Amino acid sequence: MKRRIILVALGGNALFPEGGKGTVEEQEAIAKRTCEQLLPLIATGDPIVITHGNGPQVGRVLLRNELLRDQIPPAPLDVCVGSTEGTMGYILQQALLNELRRNSVERYVVTMITQVIVGRDDPAFQNPTKPIGPFFEKDKADALQVERGWAMVEDAGRGYRRVVPSPKPERIIQSKMIRRLAVVGHVVIALGGGGIPIRRSESGDYVGVEAVIDKDLASALLASQIKADIFIILTRVPHASLNYGKPDERPIGEIQPRVLRRYIRQGHFQAGSMLPKVEAALNYLSGRRGLSIITRAEDLQEALAGRAGTRIRH
Repeated sequence: MKRRIILVALGGNALFPEGGKGTVEEQEAIAKRTCEQLLPLIATGDPIVITHGNGPQVGRVLLRNELLRDQIPPAPLDVCVGSTEGTMGYILQQALLNELRRNSVERYVVTMITQVIVGRDDPAFQNPTKPIGPFFEKDKADALQVERGWAMVEDAGRGYRRVVPSPKPERIIQSKMIRRLAVVGHVVIALGGGGIPIRRSESGDYVGVEAVIDKDLASALLASQIKADIFIILTRVPHASLNYGKPDERPIGEIQPRVLRRYIRQGHFQAGSMLPKVEAALNYLSGRRGLSIITRAEDLQEALAGRAGTRIRH
């Protein structure tokens, strides 16, 4: 029986407790629960790649930058993303190794620090929109705009935040190695936070970029580059829906890409919420056969069996 290459994208708040403090102990507990839910899939022996978001974690690194700026030189954003890739990868990797040991599943786990090339002329660099880091009072935000050249916006009535570009991912540097490691049987954790954005300098060297990449779009690109058979997006809701949050809300089960595109044009999915996920699923399926699933972790096995979640099939 042919083994399926499967990419699982964990939610943007992977490891961060809703309403919690985000202590290491809290993150370890969430990682343990996540790995328990993934174990039946991993135990099949199919090649598995796991990606994850890092929003709250990189926000804390940036806050640390601000609080300790006078004592420790702040790290640039690409280095902050790399830092959270390593930290979160370690927590997930350890939790997964422990879960595999407890259940006598013999597979190794490896975390891959992942770099993603973005376009030098991507329009996102002229229109930064992604809020990151701590909140500031207006006076401080105005000063930061002058002192550091940051773009600042008011965010949800809680203060002002820095916004940075969110360019489209063009190529994932480590995709061939990620595929090779997965195909020989290792579970690979990669592309944390959408990966580290880089581009080529005039001399041809790779250089980091002050930006963040949408983790769903980057995960879809990685799924395509490693020729994944199934692309799974895990989120906090059981499925995508039409008329979400309204009295006539309707779950989406099995659906064809062309129908899903029509629903996007009709405005059924919110930007910053479900829209990037359905767009990522469609990007993965563009020009190829495959299956993309949007669901929550506790419904994953039912979704793989065709009885839960949103399943987009080409």
